[in-house]
Order: sequence, then C-alpha cells, then structure tokens
Amino acid sequence: MRVIGLMSGTSLDGVDAALVETDGERIASCGPARTLPYDAPMREQLRDLLARAPRLAPDDPAVAAAGRRLGAWHARAVAALGVAADLVGFHGQTILHDPARRRTWQIGDAALLARRTGLPVAWDFRSADVAAGGEGAPLAPLYHAALAAGLERPLAVLNIGGVANVTWLGEGGGILACDCGPGNALLDDFVRARTGSDYDRDGALAGAGHADEALLGHWLTHPFFARAAPKSLDRQQFAAVLGDLAHLADRDGAATLAAFTAAAAAATRLPAPPRRWLVAGGGRHNEAMLAQLRARLAAPVEPVEAVGWDGDALEAQCFAFLAARVARGLPLSLPATTGVARPTPGGRIVRP
Repeated sequence: MRVIGLMSGTSLDGVDAALVETDGERIASCGPARTLPYDAPMREQLRDLLARAPRLAPDDPAVAAAGRRLGAWHARAVAALGVAADLVGFHGQTILHDPARRRTWQIGDAALLARRTGLPVAWDFRSADVAAGGEGAPLAPLYHAALAAGLERPLAVLNIGGVANVTWLGEGGGILACDCGPGNALLDDFVRARTGSDYDRDGALAGAGHADEALLGHWLTHPFFARAAPKSLDRQQFAAVLGDLAHLADRDGAATLAAFTAAAAAATRLPAPPRRWLVAGGGRHNEAMLAQLRARLAAPVEPVEAVGWDGDALEAQCFAFLAARVARGLPLSLPATTGVARPTPGGRIVRP
C-alpha cells in the first residue's frame, strides 16, 4: 500500500512527511518527502505543554487546543506532499514519556486529520506496548531492520533527534535497540537560552569550543547509563544538566552537550561491536557532534546517506511503515526493542 508517514519529533522543529510503498514487512520504494516547519507560536505552545505535562489532566483545554492545531498542521503537511495514498501514519507529538508508570502521552487530533485528508489514519503507536510493560520506545528498529536487509552486519543505526536512539542489527537477524541518551534537545535548549537561536547550525558553536570532560564523566554516572537495553528516555529527563553549564562560555557549553550525545552512544552496551555506525536525524548535520562520535566510537561513522537512505525523512518513513503494520495487525515492538514480554501489535485506525 501507499502510506504517508508523519513525524513531529522532540526537537519541535516541524512536521516531516514521507511516502513509502510497503506491506509492513518489505519496502517496495520510498517516495517524496518534505518538512513543514512550525511557526514560533506553535513551537512555544508545545514547549509550554512539555514543561507542564506532568501536571496536566488529559482533558485540559490547552491539550485539546494544541491537539486540534497539530492535526490541522499535519493535514497541511499531507497536502504539501501532494501524492495519492491509501493510509496515513500519524505519530502525534510526545509531551510526556514515563513507562515506569506505564504512561506515554502523544497529543494530536487524528480524527480531524482523517477528515481533512479524506484518508484513514493509523495513530496511537506506543500505548499498547507501554500498557504491556514495554518502554514504548524506540519504535524505529523494525524499519531500520527492513531498510538494512542487504547491509553488512553487525551494524548500528544511531538516530539523533531530540533524544538519541540506537538500533543494533546482528548477523543472523539479531536485533537490540534502546534510547541511548540525549540528542539535540539539550543543545537546542541551551543555544536558545544563551543566544536566542533555535539551534546550533551545523555545529558551528560547539565546534568552536572544548568539552568539559569532568562534567561528562559526572553526567555519565546517572543510573540510566548503567541500565541494559532496552530502555527509553523522556525529552526532559536530563534537563537539569543545563544548570551545570552556567560557568562555561557559550561555545564550551555547546561543545560539552555535543560530546554528551556522543559519549552516551559510546557507553551503550551492545551484543557485539558494530562494523559501522550510520547516523540519521538532525544530529547528523551537526559537524561537532559527528566529530565527537568519530573520536569516541571504534568503527567508521557515516550519515545514512552513505547507504542511500534519506536521513531527514527516516522517522516519517518509519511511521508509514508502522502504519502498514497496524493495518495488518503485525507487531510494532519486540522484547529486544522495547523490553515488552512478547511481540506486541498496537495502534488504532480512525477513518474519515
């Protein structure tokens, strides 16, 4: 089937839309993709909800209002893509992720999106996994495995969005995945607070500084890094570390946060050393972050474009792939990807 996948990640930069032809097991082709950036009021509305999410009730009017606005924004992204499709995969916007309390919260009006597009919409991808005792994240590993069917293994796919996650693919079909640490979110928040810019373009600020290795060593003693995979993170889980940077110059604070993402990836315990690391997500555009990864990982590190993948569209493509799996009742998560007890289907479909 022809499926449009939509993704609004924890970086809060906009909606990615991508077309995939798939049966949820194999990928026949990947079609066009584009990004519809959020405007400043939309980003501020989402940041406000992120800050208040632990205290918000599900029926809070602010949540409903943001959900309607998100649904409309995603409908515009589908229209902007301008392709015919059979199904839409709608991740929504995560504002809280707390699997220890069996809670994950993605907002967005799927029914409005179905009405605006005239297409059935698969959504609510994470709840069933969390309810069954899984971490609810990451959900990209099954898509990574399908994409990497012909590549040499062991292979690691590192996606650096707001949070960073890694998929390890072993010989003979082995798989292990987890969120591995902060991605762009901490660096974005730091740069916004210090400079007023939304992010560190190309890693220019971090590349001009020097990482504080003592701080890195301290941060890596956090209990999260001692846990074995699978495991997952909330976007705000390491927000407190920004207070440790008050004494550093802007460039050195940025360099330390870029190094934190790389050091966290390097600290992840994998079943066997990857022969290669492929990097997806916005973080692969940050040259300072890539340099840190290359310095800390004992294998070649390349953007996913080196194997012909579209690193900007990968997560949207993933939710197109997962939407096809929802339509067919196939598992979205495995014990080795989220820690759930058994392969677990999930998601719901709302029709126009």
